[in-house]
Amino acid sequence: MTEDMPLKAAIVPVTPLQQNSTLIWCTKTMRGAFTDPGGDLHKLKAAAKQQGVTIEKLLVTHGHLDHCGQTGILAEELGVPIEGPHRDDLFWIEKLEEDGRKWGFEGRVFEPDRWLEEGDQVTVGEVTLDVYHCPGHTPGHIVFHHAPSNFAIVGDVLFKGSIGRTDFPRGNHQQLIDSITQKLWPLGEETAFVPGHGPMSTFGYERKVNGFVADSVLG
Repeated sequence: MTEDMPLKAAIVPVTPLQQNSTLIWCTKTMRGAFTDPGGDLHKLKAAAKQQGVTIEKLLVTHGHLDHCGQTGILAEELGVPIEGPHRDDLFWIEKLEEDGRKWGFEGRVFEPDRWLEEGDQVTVGEVTLDVYHCPGHTPGHIVFHHAPSNFAIVGDVLFKGSIGRTDFPRGNHQQLIDSITQKLWPLGEETAFVPGHGPMSTFGYERKVNGFVADSVLG
């Protein structure tokens, strides 16, 4: 994203699973949001302070511990609302404390102020992002897309060179493939995306080389 873009972003890996929480902000108002603030809250707050961003909400792609385990804690500390994921991930959010004990870091159950669905929009300052429901990795997984910036935050739907796991409860491999090909690919090959883990990529690059969803693989 170039300097004159209305939206800017900074990736902050958090938790022992190195999950990509992303600080996004409106360059006009310097108001922003964290997507998937799963843990290491001191790192997140330091990143916002460094960029001079006032956090006005928290956005969640899906209900897994590394993505949202401490979202409720941060929302309480900052006094801001939580938006997302889709309601179908409620069962994951309800077991955040249990999963936290398994993985050795704190998780807290929370209730989003707003569940999100296909076709919804979220605002960050004066910037508007579109919401796409992309089940498969989890049933309630959503993706955030800012069309003017050719930028998306896709959580664990798609990675550079890989795709999300579907062996969790209510995961579905074919649903995931459909989400990628029917929801993400139409957003444009030039779209750059932040995955839930690892480096950024573009949809066009993944359509060429991704061993799971490249056009040559799917036919």
